[in-house]
Amino acid sequence: MASSLSAQISAGTQPSAPSFSGLRRTCPKLDAAVSFSHRVNSSIRLVSSSQRSPRGVVAMAGSGKFFVGGNWKCNGTKDSITKLVSDLNTATLEPDVDVVVSPPFVYIDQVKSSLTDRIEISGQNSWVGKGGAFTGEISVEQLKDIGCKWVILGHSERRHVIGEKDEFIGKKAAYALSEGLGVIACIGEKLEEREAGKTFDVCFEQLKAFADAVPSWDKVVVAYEPVWAIGTGKVASPQQAQEVHVAVRDWLKKNVSEEVASKTRIIYGGSVNGGNCAELAKEEDIDGFLVGGASLKGPEFATIVNSVTSKKVAA
Repeated sequence: MASSLSAQISAGTQPSAPSFSGLRRTCPKLDAAVSFSHRVNSSIRLVSSSQRSPRGVVAMAGSGKFFVGGNWKCNGTKDSITKLVSDLNTATLEPDVDVVVSPPFVYIDQVKSSLTDRIEISGQNSWVGKGGAFTGEISVEQLKDIGCKWVILGHSERRHVIGEKDEFIGKKAAYALSEGLGVIACIGEKLEEREAGKTFDVCFEQLKAFADAVPSWDKVVVAYEPVWAIGTGKVASPQQAQEVHVAVRDWLKKNVSEEVASKTRIIYGGSVNGGNCAELAKEEDIDGFLVGGASLKGPEFATIVNSVTSKKVAA
């Protein structure tokens, strides 16, 4: 395996999926409801306990509503977005899902004025404080003024391409929340960090930066997006994603509160598509998805939204 994901991509080869053995060096004690055992092939198999009481008829560890966000990133034209909005407006979406899309800033007004009210709008980034002489930035106040209800903060492309640091991202989240926006707070490890057994260390450090800054968790959705899976076509297995999600929930329980751990939705992102969403959605601690490329295709995004049905079990 190449030493870095970027090297493999530059070489024009598909990166191989990281082995589960690189998740961590040691296994911290998690919730008693979950136990882990090692497969012979050194990957980790998560065994969900049946001791957790069911939440209605949906297999979710958290108490929040299933959440699916579409991050359109730096994609689209007026014409292509008109078509995408039309597809979303005619799609049949399960009612028990919060659905959000995040268009490029220049198209937010176009989307807001034509998209069904069933779907809320998010910004892809926001400035750390009140607007002013900050060339190229978008303020929270401007996002609210144009109709946004959410903002994505801490995405790996902002961290590793733009160079935003944990503390700065935490401050941005705090300001957005203080002004009434919901925050999709992204965390996730790079390939070399997973291979070095630092997945939990990295995710917890990023999570702590949010926890140290935010005034409340009431409007925070945590998005676990392993960097090695974003836009590469390599998706974490349901077991890989579930293991990190349950660890994140356990961290919130121990470091914030049991109530926050229960209420906070922890969603997965990283090459989610219409073909893999149902299996991922079955995992108890996966409370939804943050979708990239597949969110640019209306019918496929609707399939991902409707994967909530995979969580429904006999009461």
